[in-house]
Amino acid sequence: MKGKYKFLLLALLIAFASCSFTTKKFEDPDKDKLLIQLITYLLDQGHFEPKDINDDFSAHVFDDYLNNVDQFKRFFYESDIKEFEAYKSQIDDQIKAYDVSFFNLTHQRLLQRIAEAKVIYTDILEKPFDFTEEEDYVADYENLTYVTNKREMKERWRQQLKFFAITNYDDIITDQDSATDKTAEKKSMKEIEIEARLATKESIDVLYDYIEDRTRNDWFAVYINAIVEGFDPHTFYFAPEDKERFDRDISGKFEGIGARLQKKVDGIMVDEVISGGPAWRANELEVGDQILKVKQEDEKDAINVVGMRLADAIKYIKGPKGTVVTLTLKKVDGTIQDISITRDVVELEETYAKTSIVEKEGKTFGIINLPKFYISFEDYNERNAASDIKREILRLKEEGVEGLVMDLRNNGGGSLQTVVDIAGLFIEDGPVVQVKTTGEAKEVLADKDKSIVWDGPLVILVNELSASASEILAAAMQDYKRGIIIGSKQTYGKGTVQTVMDLNRMVKNNTKGDMGALKFTTQKFYRINGGSTQLEGVKSDVVVPDRYSYIDIGEKNLENPLAWDKIDAADYEVWGNYFDYDTTISKSKARMANNEQLKLIEANAQWVKTIRDRESYPLNYDSYKKEMQVNEEEAKRFAKLSEYQTDLTFTSLPYELKLMDQDSVLMDKRNRWHEALAKDVYVEEAINVLHDLKMTYAIKNKVAESVKN
Repeated sequence: MKGKYKFLLLALLIAFASCSFTTKKFEDPDKDKLLIQLITYLLDQGHFEPKDINDDFSAHVFDDYLNNVDQFKRFFYESDIKEFEAYKSQIDDQIKAYDVSFFNLTHQRLLQRIAEAKVIYTDILEKPFDFTEEEDYVADYENLTYVTNKREMKERWRQQLKFFAITNYDDIITDQDSATDKTAEKKSMKEIEIEARLATKESIDVLYDYIEDRTRNDWFAVYINAIVEGFDPHTFYFAPEDKERFDRDISGKFEGIGARLQKKVDGIMVDEVISGGPAWRANELEVGDQILKVKQEDEKDAINVVGMRLADAIKYIKGPKGTVVTLTLKKVDGTIQDISITRDVVELEETYAKTSIVEKEGKTFGIINLPKFYISFEDYNERNAASDIKREILRLKEEGVEGLVMDLRNNGGGSLQTVVDIAGLFIEDGPVVQVKTTGEAKEVLADKDKSIVWDGPLVILVNELSASASEILAAAMQDYKRGIIIGSKQTYGKGTVQTVMDLNRMVKNNTKGDMGALKFTTQKFYRINGGSTQLEGVKSDVVVPDRYSYIDIGEKNLENPLAWDKIDAADYEVWGNYFDYDTTISKSKARMANNEQLKLIEANAQWVKTIRDRESYPLNYDSYKKEMQVNEEEAKRFAKLSEYQTDLTFTSLPYELKLMDQDSVLMDKRNRWHEALAKDVYVEEAINVLHDLKMTYAIKNKVAESVKN
């Protein structure tokens, strides 16, 4: 009863959060303290598995935070760490007292060390590197110790910078040796070394520009996340800008001009003009343009954004639909120009489902790629993945497709309700997923619509990066025996549900600015057969190797994951035996076992792991070059991977072909996707499986008819 009451209270608090957060008052004038107060309260009252904030927890936060701010151990000294260690068992007490002394100390010291490091790397890169000297660079950062003095710090930076420089050095030499113009004057080794060093400095300067742009709030968010991620790897604090990015990613849309921007040494540059957006429609903004000033329609003077943080500049450039913003640009050709753009809703097309048609031996099949289970939480009438998938299936049926591939590879999840709605497109009705809250009876989320949009052969493609909602859909189709899962040995293994809480809604009369939001784990979900997908993921019916086969990816490789467990199965009936799954799966496994492309993919995955696991590199150029040549020879063996070509041809649906007539960017994107599909051995096998399912179904019907007659 206690657990039930606790979560009921939390639900009520969230529902009425706009009025304040029940009777508990969050009115601390210090924003840092207030933020810790809000977050610790939410985690204690609402997290699925609250943690004891004790000395062990404190030590974990200590280690994680320092690793996050100085992963390569090139800022802090051993003396700093010893000083910080006085707090190692006190962070838990500080959290409870809303005290930020540990953060203040480490943050001030970090800023000091960052400034010192800039002097160090600038000094190092003013002097030539000797690439004839015999020495090695060790990249095992996890086991690297902190330096004890400035001489050791300088040596650490020197080795890291020399490692970066030797790659530039080799690139310049290789480009020069392979140049088609043999009459061009060759650079001397001295000139090449200088050029490599300057290229290294430019790269480090860009990195430092990003670091120096970070405000105290940015660094404090890193500290807060070291705390909240101690509960589980999917509990996360969103600083205000990060919350905007999260909302945009989950909905696939935002309001603005429709351009991706990038901070470079020269300033804020246009990196991409988003197809279909207002900037694209105006046809004046170009990739490579530098934004100098920004003026709102109701303002007389423009604001200079040169040297401004990218995040701050974006705040001036973005804005509500229908408003006008004027940008002063330094164009690619060097001219200065003012352009005005009316802001609008920008849809990120790569977020949304896309569809293609393919033919094999006279039969037509469809493939739908779903990058994520998107939805707009502000307006449920807006575009979402379920309605889009339904519309695409209906369009495919109009084209007479006889089988469907749902491609969920690299799909990290999204809306829980959306995946339930999508599963309902393939079954008559019934449970899709079970959800458990601490201290509560399980809840069964079910499809209640008896209509079936697609009752034909179904294949779902997954890999190690298919997570959360992707795993729910794959698991439900597998449990219902509704489709065949092709992919990695197992999917990601994220079997938890998160709630996003806008922290501003918990504060009455907030005068401290945007508090951001907290995403925290409130539930676990389970397959309808009772098993959790947590850690174990979904096991594919047909296992195929891929590039991630030997790399540590997935929930089980993260820190603090929740455990796997099992509950009672839901009440459900498997799909009617329309298709011979067992025979089809056996045939697919046999094909995959003898597929030379997959054998090469597996060998490549093993080689990639060997490269990734390496921790020592020569800084002598002759030794470096010899190793590079060995790698290049090995890489040639795998060059055939990109040469693979199926005999399949992919085309867009008729409605999209009409759109392409007006949108060359969309046409280019779809052409590149179709080219990739035509080289995709996994898609090829998915189509083979659909073809087999259709053929066995036809044979089964003939046998049934002959028996009947």
